Amino acid sequence: MKKKHVFIYTDGACRGNPGPGGWGALLRYDQHEKKISGAEQHTTNNRMELLAAICALRKLKQACRVELFTDSKYVQQGISTWLPGWKKNRWLKSDKKPVKNADLWQALDHEASRHDMTWHWVKGHSGHPENDLVDALANEAIDEMLRGK
Repeated sequence: MKKKHVFIYTDGACRGNPGPGGWGALLRYDQHEKKISGAEQHTTNNRMELLAAICALRKLKQACRVELFTDSKYVQQGISTWLPGWKKNRWLKSDKKPVKNADLWQALDHEASRHDMTWHWVKGHSGHPENDLVDALANEAIDEMLRGK
């Protein structure tokens, strides 16, 4: 059976680092689109970038061919370059210090392993329509949380 080809766009935002943060994601398959978002009271921008990708991938109920677009070099390089070494070194960096956000990296690795993944980096705040949309979703999630909704 041919796998569905899904496009995912993700972004994270933080007001202060750490501070209140939010994430947003857009999932697109054929003519279908799903927007999701969330927020946390005390977090970092990197955690929100990771959570956006994790939560988006969790929405996929079957193995898919996924192209994920992020404006986070941290996410794109981490998953593509650093992750194999971290896993081999039992979640320690080359300086023998623990990998930051290891809990989320492990969750992202698990979710991504279910799919045929291609990771794309896009420049943030540069007029990329989907990136602008998920940035707005992340910031709206922070606003709603701060208003107590």
